[in-house]
Amino acid sequence: MHSVAILVLDRVVPFDMAAPQQTFAWTRMPDGRPAYRVRLCAETPRVRADGDFTLHVDRGLEALAEADTVIVPGCAPGAAPPSARVLAALRQAAGAGTRIASVCVGAFVLAEAGLLDGLRATTHWVAAGELARRFPAVEVQPDVLYVDNGQILTSAGAAAALDLCLHMIRRDLGSAVAADIARMSVMPLEREGGQAQFIVHEHPPVPRGSALEPLLEWIEDNLAHEVTLGTLAVRAGMSERTFSRRFREQTGTTPLQWLLRARVRRAQYLLENTDHSVERIARQAGFGSPTAFRERFRKVVGTTPYAYRTAFHGRPPPRRPPEGRRGVRRSVGRGRVRRPATGRSPLRGRRA
Repeated sequence: MHSVAILVLDRVVPFDMAAPQQTFAWTRMPDGRPAYRVRLCAETPRVRADGDFTLHVDRGLEALAEADTVIVPGCAPGAAPPSARVLAALRQAAGAGTRIASVCVGAFVLAEAGLLDGLRATTHWVAAGELARRFPAVEVQPDVLYVDNGQILTSAGAAAALDLCLHMIRRDLGSAVAADIARMSVMPLEREGGQAQFIVHEHPPVPRGSALEPLLEWIEDNLAHEVTLGTLAVRAGMSERTFSRRFREQTGTTPLQWLLRARVRRAQYLLENTDHSVERIARQAGFGSPTAFRERFRKVVGTTPYAYRTAFHGRPPPRRPPEGRRGVRRSVGRGRVRRPATGRSPLRGRRA
């Protein structure tokens, strides 16, 4: 039986710990036998958990050397750093070929132990920048749900622990067993998109009172219009070259990238809060066509507009009426369908 050790550190996040514990414990072989033996282990018998309670853990760090897989959950802010004994035990397990995986900010513990040097890794998107800053030898990928390097795996925020566990179960036991535990967990075996769909894409901060502040407000008010670099430069009273340089100095990005991010944010808001069609939202957000909108949205958010709406909207979007119903009339004798022209024009200048 495959042995899983979950390392419980100071101020462990309960969900990060319980998600892999329950997922592996529930997994059954086709004949009904348990597939994994799961144990909690810690440096000391009593461990503070986030949420103002204490865990009593029976197994010590020796369990890491006995396990086939070690899981390192995340810990809350203010937790004590991992001790030298913990880091040494992780390095020893890795050296013996043990599979080691982290949940959320548990990636910081693996990085501290040197297990992520030269590897791709992820963590919660809020902490991704800090992981990259503190451990430059790690190639941080903030937009994915998990990263599998073979022996070393990392996952994003709390719910991504389930994605990672299902991935490991499928790798160990095949898709049929993984699909069964996915149904038990009320989870898809694979979620579409990555962490990017959950990231709040804020603009870089602009100093209050900056000369650009009125212009940026104007951009937000006119996303549905065609906005060019020349238009922005004229409104700013500068040449295009000077404007581009000043804009980057004050925002850290280009006018085009700022505009595209603003349009994607507007589209996200409309997908979450309206039943407008994708074509209409493309116009309201200022994209030249639904195709351009879908391509840009997928590039920034990591999923399609429809999948994003399904995940974040309170109810599914309305579908077009089937052929032969209201809004569609059939041509006589040729069997083709013609749709009447609506005569609608794009919404210009209206704030969403």
